Amino acid sequence: MNWLLVIAGAVVGAPVRYLTDRAVQARHDSLFPWGTFAVNVAGCLVLGLLTGAVSAGAAGPHAQLLLGTGLCGALTTYSTFSYETLRLTEAGSGLYAALNVAASVAAGLAAAFTGVSLAGALWA
Repeated sequence: MNWLLVIAGAVVGAPVRYLTDRAVQARHDSLFPWGTFAVNVAGCLVLGLLTGAVSAGAAGPHAQLLLGTGLCGALTTYSTFSYETLRLTEAGSGLYAALNVAASVAAGLAAAFTGVSLAGALWA
């Protein structure tokens, strides 16, 4: 039964990732991978909210499987982040590559902490 929750979350997360990536990237005429950046930061926020909800007792293991493993697992993408960073480096855009790494880590952590804090305020 647990695997059905993961699949259900992924069925939503994968198309949301693709459509969001395409929509965001289409609005930016830049080498910087804004679409991947956006979905990864959004996924960190959702995981932070989920973590805070679980800590507060407002969500349980089924929500973790559905939203954490399924939805966010399909929504976020470390492999594309890595590939795009490598592509930027190979194209001679080392500054953009470094910015992608630094901004992705910083914004991802900030989003996760924000999610945990927001969940704590909602379910405290």
